[in-house]
Amino acid sequence: MKFYGLVRALLFQLLLQHVTAALRAASSIRGIYLFKDVMKSNTTAIKTSGFNSLIIFGVGILEDGGIMYYSNTPGSTDVLIATNGTYVGGAALADKVSSFKIGGATGIDRVEISMNAQHVRELMQSPGPGPDTALYRNFAALKAAWGLDAVNNDDESIYDVNSTVAFAQMLGEVGLKYTTAPYTNTGFWSTITTQINKGLKEPDLLLDRVYLQCYDGGAGNDPGSWQNTLGMKVVPLVWVTNDSKPSQGTTVAQAQSKFSGWKSQSAVAGGGYWNDYDIEKMGLSYTDYGNVLTSLFP
Repeated sequence: MKFYGLVRALLFQLLLQHVTAALRAASSIRGIYLFKDVMKSNTTAIKTSGFNSLIIFGVGILEDGGIMYYSNTPGSTDVLIATNGTYVGGAALADKVSSFKIGGATGIDRVEISMNAQHVRELMQSPGPGPDTALYRNFAALKAAWGLDAVNNDDESIYDVNSTVAFAQMLGEVGLKYTTAPYTNTGFWSTITTQINKGLKEPDLLLDRVYLQCYDGGAGNDPGSWQNTLGMKVVPLVWVTNDSKPSQGTTVAQAQSKFSGWKSQSAVAGGGYWNDYDIEKMGLSYTDYGNVLTSLFP
């Protein structure tokens, strides 16, 4: 009897996990990129302004498989966060990142890191993606320390199919999802999406999100066209009001108009913002930008 009770309990847990994953997959995505040092961000505002997904930009792989967090912030220093299969980024940084999903007031249920493809091809060739490699163990250590859910690929130059697919599959073995942030080269992104998700179906896709850049170099992108090419829904991104490239900035009212149009025309998966901490720098409101997304993608 105890055996059958244990089996029922395990089956219930498996069912609960599947239902939870399905609900998350079905929910609208409200994302924001965090470009600069998270240690200096307004954590409370980010957690309580309607966003449910954070993508922390500026994480990179080193030649030896170590992982670095580049602060991109005056007064902050770059931090080695994982090496030799161990998290070494310090408790304060780990606590900060982990805190985004903690607390009754937070709306955040997913945290990703965003990186380019530097050193991926070389490391996938040698020593490869196996579980004994430094790269595999470093991502496992970082996932545990930061409570990571996914790794976002912002490759804008290398575009190597084989190593990208191998790297994504390695991350899947670690227990992470894989996402992309394209702005051009639809052929590459279509190919890796097909290969990475071969044999998989929602809600169990490995490459489960596409954050489409619809600003700067991707300003002319049509989310509906990309969705047809990739065979999956996308999350269009706009750049908030900024002083780096003011012509590419999007006010709250403009964001409302753009996202509303994309939703009605293409039934996109949600919406998101590129944010070089412009919201804080420019004295803008996380809540105002977040309200645009909650009103359209509840």
